[in-house]
Order: sequence, then structure tokens, then C-alpha cells
Amino acid sequence: MLNESQRQRYLRNLILPEIGESGQEKLLRAKVLVIGAGGLGSPVLLYLAAAGIGNIGVIDDDIVELSNLQRQVIHSEKNLGQKKVTSAQEKISDLNPDVNFKIFPERATRESLRKICTDYYFILDATDNFPTRFLINEICHEQKKPLIFAAVKGFLGQVSTFKSYQKNNPCYACFNPNIIGENFSLPLSEKGILGSVAGTIGALQATAAINEILSIGESLVGKILLFDFLQNNFRKVTLKKNPGCKICAK
Repeated sequence: MLNESQRQRYLRNLILPEIGESGQEKLLRAKVLVIGAGGLGSPVLLYLAAAGIGNIGVIDDDIVELSNLQRQVIHSEKNLGQKKVTSAQEKISDLNPDVNFKIFPERATRESLRKICTDYYFILDATDNFPTRFLINEICHEQKKPLIFAAVKGFLGQVSTFKSYQKNNPCYACFNPNIIGENFSLPLSEKGILGSVAGTIGALQATAAINEILSIGESLVGKILLFDFLQNNFRKVTLKKNPGCKICAK
């Protein structure tokens, strides 16, 4: 049962027929893990917390740097040199005390993900590198966890949901079969990103997660949304399971 304070806080959610009080209670019970507290993770964490997701975990081992502030809006100058997860925890605590916010100031490795993911129902990939994306995909397939994926580069963005543990559904490696070693890194010249693009895609990723939690709307399972903000071009592309996929075809 929602208390009076919660009814006031989530009023604009409650008047949506797709959510209502039962849906809000479901959001408060939800357990969501966000991997990354940077350009995507910032809007994801803020919007999930504001919507009333009751249990949020975040993994990130980085510290806040001045160059982050152009897009990582959950942090500010006073957080420079601080762990990103600690900075995020401060903002979420101010935004919504309903949230049980747990931080994991560590690198997302195979061992750490296997352990941490078991306590969460939904996994959001808000990372910025290929090796970690492939690893998250593998762990989600292994543990049968819905994976809500997003990526940004320059003026481009992608959002999708993967449930590869269900029959005929693709995984991230089906979409991108070029599995990359853990030492791979893009050069700085290819890491440009407009902050508002990361904010927009992160908000879409948070919305996709809420839709999955509530089982409302059209799922992005088996589809990927592609955004080109320079051309104002939005496309939805169907993804197919790769029968030779090294992760989900076994």
C-alpha cells in the first residue's frame, strides 16, 4: 500500500491508466542494476529513481573528472575526484528517499557481475566499451536476466532489450557478432559524444526498463531503435537470432 507521501510524489504516474497504484507498487518492489554511472547511467539513474524504482544498484569504479561534466549530469564540480557511485548516491538520496540505493565501487568483471546480478531482476547496460558489453550480455544470458541495452557515439544512439534465454530471441552478440577482447579500447578521437544525445538515449533506456517492469507497451525484444540526431532520423530494425552465436545458440 502506498502512503500519502508516496501518493503525492508519484501522482503523475498514478493517473496514467497503464500504471495506477498497483503499477507503482510494482515499481517500488522492482530490483534494477545499472552498470555504469556516466553519460548514459546519469539520466538512467535519475529517471528510474524519480519514477519510484525501489531498489537500484549501480556498478562503476571510475572517479568524477572535469571532462565528465559535459554529459554526466548526475555529477557536479563538488564531486570531482569522488567515486562516481558515491556521487550518484548523494544525488539519488536527495531526489527520492524511497529508493534503496546500493553502490558497487568496483570494476565490472565476470566474477563481480556473476555475484552482483543474482540480486537484481533487470540489468541495464550503461557502459561505454565493447568488452564490458559482451560480458554483460553473456552474464544476462547465463542468469536469464532481461538486458536493457543502450549505446551512444557522436550524434548516434541505440536502444534495445535482450531476452536471449527465451526461445528464438537474439542476444547482443547476435546483433554484434565481433566479440572483442578485454584489452580493446577505442582511440580518444572516436569517443566524441554530444551530452544531450547521451541524455536522450539514457531517458529512452530508463523508459524501456520501466515498460519491461510493468509489462506495458511494445517491447524492444527482437528490435533495436536507431537514432541519428544530426539527420533527425529514427528507425526501428528487427533483430534475428544468429544460429551460430557463440553465446545464445548453445
